[in-house]
Amino acid sequence: MTTSNWKKAFTQLDEKPDVKRKYIKHNSPKKRAHGIATRSCKLCGSHRAMISKYGLNVCRKCFRQYALDLGFKQYR
Repeated sequence: MTTSNWKKAFTQLDEKPDVKRKYIKHNSPKKRAHGIATRSCKLCGSHRAMISKYGLNVCRKCFRQYALDLGFKQYR
């Protein structure tokens, strides 16, 4: 269950407050302390291939797209 749709079951549980309380206790998404899901790209939201050096926090695809705008040069 993803964090965006975990509340969809509330429509059926509104009539049963005790069951709803237990559902929320055990099924709400937890705050991530470490792992791949703690950081995401500022531009596209991807969690993969992050470049966090110099405080960029962008994925490699967005970095290649916006590198010249950020002030990086390509050496050959």
